[in-house]
Amino acid sequence: MKQILGSTGLEVSRIGLGCMRMAALDAAAATRVLEASLEKGINFFDHADIYGGGQSEERFAQAVKALHLKREDIFVQSKCGIRKGFFDFSKEHILASVDGILSRLEMDYLDVLALHRPDALMEAEEVAEAFRVLKESGKVRYFGVSNQNRYQIELLQSYLDEPLVVNQLQLSPAHTPMIDTGFHVNMKDDAATMRDGGILEYCQLKKVTPQAWSPFLVSLQEGIFANHPDYEELNRTIQHYADDYGVAAEAIVVAWILRHPAKIQTIVGSMNPDRLTKISQAFDVQLTREQWYHIYRSAGNILP
Repeated sequence: MKQILGSTGLEVSRIGLGCMRMAALDAAAATRVLEASLEKGINFFDHADIYGGGQSEERFAQAVKALHLKREDIFVQSKCGIRKGFFDFSKEHILASVDGILSRLEMDYLDVLALHRPDALMEAEEVAEAFRVLKESGKVRYFGVSNQNRYQIELLQSYLDEPLVVNQLQLSPAHTPMIDTGFHVNMKDDAATMRDGGILEYCQLKKVTPQAWSPFLVSLQEGIFANHPDYEELNRTIQHYADDYGVAAEAIVVAWILRHPAKIQTIVGSMNPDRLTKISQAFDVQLTREQWYHIYRSAGNILP
């Protein structure tokens, strides 16, 4: 199952492999993960310069070489901007980061470069100049952001000559603040608090592809919702539909995200080929509207 990435025209898999944990693998294991991903139709790979201190990108390069892959047959995204104790969107850091990323990946270009979390000290003109240099040099084809609200995107976009194409955001059935507010407009309950400026609607309006990171997570503090005592009903509901569709529970979780009309690309981080096979079963599941809402409510969300 594929989709067009933002306004690029690039046809990419609706599930992407997040390579944060690849640094923990040896070259042979990384090759097996990459091979399993491609066999299941996953052709989009998400990196960041901080993943494994750069070793995740190095291991990925080894796997690409071992499989004799053509560069044009895969789509590679990486992110930069996080440094130890601070964020840095300076032109100097962005350009140096991309050079390091490409060196570690042993590639000539990135399909997408995304800024990794917002930098409060961002000078939008400076970022735009860095993007211009990278575009003109052929090192980066398209640009995006992660974890940004609509006005942060609007500010940066106002200085750019081409549209930002992705925004990577946390989303799972157990983490839904950017969905909750849409149900509770003009209400006084906590769910009505708009924490992101209506980012899902904004992305649809501007043809920005949202990328859901950590689709199995409650939060970085609480971990995943599978076997979590606070999410027993959610897990029962997911397993119920997994049994009905004859797929793994992981596939139902990803299918729930893919069902949203914002055409959210789901970034999964498993380094287990068997689990990637289970996750890819989501391509064969089309949840009904009733099922989608049932899963949402099972996570403890209340419809007004």
